[in-house]
Order: sequence, then structure tokens, then C-alpha cells
Amino acid sequence: MPSNDARILLHTAVPTAAVGAIATVISGVVAGGKGAIGAVVGTLVVILFMGIGQLVLQRTAKSLPHLFQAMGLMLYTAQLLVLFIFLALLKNTTLFDFKAFAFTLLATTVVWVAAQARAYMKAKITYIDPGNTGSKS
Repeated sequence: MPSNDARILLHTAVPTAAVGAIATVISGVVAGGKGAIGAVVGTLVVILFMGIGQLVLQRTAKSLPHLFQAMGLMLYTAQLLVLFIFLALLKNTTLFDFKAFAFTLLATTVVWVAAQARAYMKAKITYIDPGNTGSKS
């Protein structure tokens, strides 16, 4: 993984994990052990889903750069849809506190997207290929 990609992934995963840790403590205090478990599961789901999506998006940018924007929009839509499906499937679970899980899922998703946007704005990514002179031989 190129250093830019790893840096962007790091700059999105770390704030998300920090918010997840805070949510775990708050959920543990408010809803007990099941609340803490729900917050941990919610954090892990977001980091896994969004991290896999980020890796897919980076591979698409390298192999099919002309599809990058469309792929990004489709990917975010699909990720949110899968998260909503995940919420619907686990709505009646007794393994953990569902409200803690849902609020953590929401908070960490918002933090992931905001941190990702900030990381891309701060990244020094070249938009022009300096090796391409534009002349045809």
C-alpha cells in the first residue's frame, strides 16, 4: 500500500477508534456491560466496513481512475445500505445493548467520513502525471 493510502487510512481509522473507545466507556456507564459490548461491536463494524471500502476505492483509483468518483459514490451508498441492513438484522438481539450499538455505529460512521474528507483535503496528491508529456509517438 503506498504511503499516501496508508496515511489516509490511518488518519481515518484512529479518530474513529478514539470515538469508539469514548462511546464504549459512555455506553458501559449508561447501559452496563451489554452497552459496552454493543459499542465495541458497533465500532468494529464501522472500521471493518469502511476500511474495506477504502481499500476497494484505492484499488479502483489505481486501476480505473476514470471511474473513481462514480465508484466512490456507489461505494458510500452501498456501505450505508449494508449498515442499515445490519441494524435491521440485529434489532432484536440480546447479545448486547442495541441502542448503544446503533448510536456508536452512527457516531463512528460520521467521524470516519469527516476524518476521511479531512485526510483527503490535507493530502498532497498529484493530479497531473508528470511522466505523461501528452505527445503521441
